[in-house]
Amino acid sequence: MSVIEQSIDVEVPVRVAYNQWTQFKTFPRFMDGVKRVDQTQAALTHWVTRIGGRTVEFDAEIVEQVPDRRMRWEALDPPRHTGTVTFEPLDGERCRVTLRIEAEGSHGLLERLAATLGLVRRRVDGSLSCFKEFVEGQGRETGTWRGEISGSHVRPGSRHATREVPTWPTG
Repeated sequence: MSVIEQSIDVEVPVRVAYNQWTQFKTFPRFMDGVKRVDQTQAALTHWVTRIGGRTVEFDAEIVEQVPDRRMRWEALDPPRHTGTVTFEPLDGERCRVTLRIEAEGSHGLLERLAATLGLVRRRVDGSLSCFKEFVEGQGRETGTWRGEISGSHVRPGSRHATREVPTWPTG
């Protein structure tokens, strides 16, 4: 298991940074390699990414979400990984965003090469820098979702799978 953890200080209040992170449709604007993120259910997202010249799609489940503090997810398909993003207030107008990714080892040559070259680490660092630039440039969030998720394991076909997807304003 490889672990990557990086932080960045952002010149917006923690509430603004957190609210922006809940706007998955904007991820392609600041995450390298992310082509599209669809929120198919309240706690389920579908990702379309471009990795090493290949299109890779996977579903991820949000298993914990605490407004202004933390969001944690688990990929349900390869590339298997878990991630946590935390938000720490530094003062009223600044916060620290920390992104932690834990990825399972892969047996594929392309994935081993990418890990060796530090591609994932560079993408995490670049994504945090671009998130900072994006949210500071906006000066406010493009939408909000203040819902909480705790230990949710929503799976297609489960009794929770019919929950409506929250809608967010876009800007």
